[in-house]
Amino acid sequence: MRARRLRGGLRGWGGVGAMAFACALAVLFALLLPLVRSHGEGGGTGTGGHGVAHGSQARAAEECTEPWKQTLSPSGADGPTIDEIQNRRGEKRKLIVGVDQNSYRWGYRDPNSGGDAGLEGFDIDLVRRIAEDILGDRNAVQFKAITTDQRIPAIEDGWVDMVVRTMTISCDRLTEVAFSAPYFKTGQQVLAPKSSGITGYDKTLAGKKICTAAGSTALSTLKRDQKNGEPTADVDLDTTVPNQLDCLVRLQLGEVDAVVTDGALAASLAAQDPTVGLRGTPFTDDEYYGVAMQKDADDLVRRVNQILVEWRADDTRGWTYSYDRWLSQTMEDAAQWEPPEKPEYLRTS
Repeated sequence: MRARRLRGGLRGWGGVGAMAFACALAVLFALLLPLVRSHGEGGGTGTGGHGVAHGSQARAAEECTEPWKQTLSPSGADGPTIDEIQNRRGEKRKLIVGVDQNSYRWGYRDPNSGGDAGLEGFDIDLVRRIAEDILGDRNAVQFKAITTDQRIPAIEDGWVDMVVRTMTISCDRLTEVAFSAPYFKTGQQVLAPKSSGITGYDKTLAGKKICTAAGSTALSTLKRDQKNGEPTADVDLDTTVPNQLDCLVRLQLGEVDAVVTDGALAASLAAQDPTVGLRGTPFTDDEYYGVAMQKDADDLVRRVNQILVEWRADDTRGWTYSYDRWLSQTMEDAAQWEPPEKPEYLRTS
């Protein structure tokens, strides 16, 4: 373990003022939490033979298809990784999880919730379900707020046991971390002011400034499409930020013309500001969120997959309960956001 637009006004969030509050929290946590090392600095990335490793990863990514199926079959058995977590003592006997604290309805701090504005949302429900299964206590979690581009380093460096942070399963990422079976299905989508002439991922983006999160699937997709002139070769992609919420702030300030991110996250951003909305339909094939873990944590991957099976089948406090509680009001079309189809487990080792 070492090695979705607004159906009414915003409910209790506070618009731009809450954005500033959330951003201030992000700065505070960045100061208080340990610094996650970037790629190439220590941890599991190493420096020796980097060119060879990079070449191997590139070849593996090119040969990969349907990455959301490349996971291990479910099992409730313990193993060395789970034993290490369960053997932690005292205050340290917690599941350590990298999460978001700025994604409305996914993983966020609601300043109107009272108390210490604890983390809540769809992803947080899943984290607590995992902790309850492994440690017998849904509150036995040490949350570590991380940015989009810190997700993989946090796992590789052993800073967290897993990351549950709207993380898309991709072929490139499978060369660095292991994923659970999918727990949510989405696709890339454009978010822009309703008063703008932007209609979707099309030529109305020509010459526009687009904001994305560093290390995101959106950014890699846009860079790839830009090389092919899709939808246009002159889109400005220079604005990258640590978190998707920062893109909404940039949009509100008029510093960018549009945001591109996962449709599920774009819907949550739109729910925070009635002047913006999703434009067009998702422009990528289906993408899937998974729980990310270290590549050699096979027992933990199998255990999380077993938990996901049970979470989806639970009619009282399972997937549907969490979806209805956190996401249903922000999504434009509930039918579009059904759980992923029955998982396939094609990875054998």
